[in-house]
Amino acid sequence: MTTHKVLVCLALAGLGLGFGPKADQPLKDAFKKDFYVGAALNNRQISGQDARSVALVKQHFNTISPENLLKWEAVHPKPDTYNFKPADDYVAFGQQNKMFTIGHTLMWHQQTPKWVFEDAEGKPASRELLLKRLEDHINAVVGRYKGKIAGWDVVNEAIDDQQGDLRKTKWLEILGEDFAAKAFEYAHKADPKAQLYYNDYSLYRPEKRAGVIKLVKSLQAKGIKVDAIGMQGHYGLTKPSLKDVEASIIAFSQLGCKVNFTELDIDVLPNPSRRQGADIAETFAADAKYNVYTTGLPDSVQQQLTKRYADLFALFHKHRDVIDRITLWGVTDADSWLNDWPIKGRTSYPLLFDRNYQPKPAVQAVLRASK
Repeated sequence: MTTHKVLVCLALAGLGLGFGPKADQPLKDAFKKDFYVGAALNNRQISGQDARSVALVKQHFNTISPENLLKWEAVHPKPDTYNFKPADDYVAFGQQNKMFTIGHTLMWHQQTPKWVFEDAEGKPASRELLLKRLEDHINAVVGRYKGKIAGWDVVNEAIDDQQGDLRKTKWLEILGEDFAAKAFEYAHKADPKAQLYYNDYSLYRPEKRAGVIKLVKSLQAKGIKVDAIGMQGHYGLTKPSLKDVEASIIAFSQLGCKVNFTELDIDVLPNPSRRQGADIAETFAADAKYNVYTTGLPDSVQQQLTKRYADLFALFHKHRDVIDRITLWGVTDADSWLNDWPIKGRTSYPLLFDRNYQPKPAVQAVLRASK
């Protein structure tokens, strides 16, 4: 074994042995001069059913995102029906705990009910009808939380995975290429002080990066301000490279936008998808070879996960002048959507806290990165 490898192993082994900051130092305190650190919350946490998760959130995080409860199908399931109770509880939690509270998401091709895109006869809605629905929805939702939700993911995942073109969606098909501009205009009108974001996955890929730059520049040319670009950060143990992630941080900041990492998690399991992404439409049948750690994470993989989080947070810390927020997509491994995507029922280990609500060695490594 080379001297370098020995040193790396010793460093990783030492992460749990009390060297450096204590694991019980809140993450939010370690990075308080740099950026917000947060988590996405689910209904069980918001309703108080998962009190141990709530305690972790209060201890470690100073920003929150809603995993599903502000998506269109959840908050506005029928034309004349709004379900605001979970969102009200979420926003109240953020206010009570003085957290930077995020709204997610106003315009997305997924988790939007079919009726949104159809007229009374079930035929495709006209541009005028769809624009009216979009404006009414944004007025109702953003308006309700004006001054309480600090930033909104206005448009989510509008760039395709391969070429970096606009994704072929009902929004594009019916409204045309100004769909994103309209969403940003309506959101700004509904709450002029809220920060407005574009959010997407796989933004380390050069083609997708270029597509987002083109979209944001087109918005800026119309006088629309995009406060930040959210890089979702659904990553693996080795891919993407830090170099590719850093290239996008730099490129997006050169647009005059801040950069947020909005949905960070590290998938340690073999993935049948050929690309590292988060296209929820891409699912696979159950297969044991993709669910290999059902009884716990081997120490060697735990060390890889620890190093990956350490490297990423060191990169974030390096670019703290342009990064506003790092949000993990869930609180503990038990909450993670990766237990059910791209295959249902897997035992996944992507977050900083385990299924027993305990900090992993990665927490200590992240705290060290803050120095």
